[in-house]
Amino acid sequence: MRRSVSPFSLVLLGLGTFLLVLAPLLVQYVQPRAAVNPTDIDTTAVYTGRGSVFDLEKVETVPDQRITVTQRVRGDVRESERSGKAVWDVITSVDTDRTLPAADPHDALSFTPHRWVLDRRTTAPVHCCGAKPRIQGEAYLKFPFDVRKRAYRWWDNTLGDTVVLRYRGTEKVLGHTGYRFTGSVPPTRTGTRLVPGRLVGLPGGGQVAAEEWYANHGVELIVDQRTGRVLYAQTGPRQTLRAPGGTEDRAVLLDAEKIAFTEETQRAAVEQAKDDGDRLRLLGETVPLGAAVAGGLLAAAGVVLLARGRKVTARPDPLAPSACPSPKEVTHE
Repeated sequence: MRRSVSPFSLVLLGLGTFLLVLAPLLVQYVQPRAAVNPTDIDTTAVYTGRGSVFDLEKVETVPDQRITVTQRVRGDVRESERSGKAVWDVITSVDTDRTLPAADPHDALSFTPHRWVLDRRTTAPVHCCGAKPRIQGEAYLKFPFDVRKRAYRWWDNTLGDTVVLRYRGTEKVLGHTGYRFTGSVPPTRTGTRLVPGRLVGLPGGGQVAAEEWYANHGVELIVDQRTGRVLYAQTGPRQTLRAPGGTEDRAVLLDAEKIAFTEETQRAAVEQAKDDGDRLRLLGETVPLGAAVAGGLLAAAGVVLLARGRKVTARPDPLAPSACPSPKEVTHE
């Protein structure tokens, strides 16, 4: 008796084994390498709200003005490829209706260019490639991938330091669920500025080095859990001037309890989060699960076919010499 092996069963077994090996590799190797921050980013986020702003022409604070904050982020691809990091140039401008639209962004109420360099996988700040200011913390324009239900240290560029944002549950943005984080900033001195003394209650002198103070009524972010993308952002900045050594605000430069993402910015953020999330889900869940199931079925089928290999009974060849001994001849004497 002999057993024949079907080539088809070996193919099934080999393919099934390959898929079973591939499934954990996709989860442990491929998917984490797909979760990287882009180098060619080019996005614009717009915040709007109402508040008080300092009018340089009137030399006074004007209340109830519409405020627009525009944040443009562009990747420096060449520098990113050279360093292996994500190098993003950020321009933030603050405008009123009087300065919008502006032919020159420097005409804005406030214009702040800076550079953020981050690790492409962890989103941690990296201090290289001309990064300025020296950004700290765990998150700035976005959170790390795979956001956790805990507090994060968020960089506030106006403060020049980090703000602790605490997890407050989940909330939907245009139907998409995200993690909600909130925090605030108490009045904090951030620097000095030369201004006429009368602006800070010192009418007798010329220019003085007034103290710049910053506070935030409240920061609220809703973040996509898988990608770390900010779906909704709300901030309440208050920037004031005080006399040197003073304890009271003498001039209000900017004060708004709520400046938030426009609906258009929210929609763009949600769509991008969905696209990126679907891609990560495909590599981290859908394909590995499908590969594991298909691999298990194919391997099992191959084993079954091998075990059922047909048995063939060996039959003697009629043309071959007989293997049986000839009967002995009987001799008579």
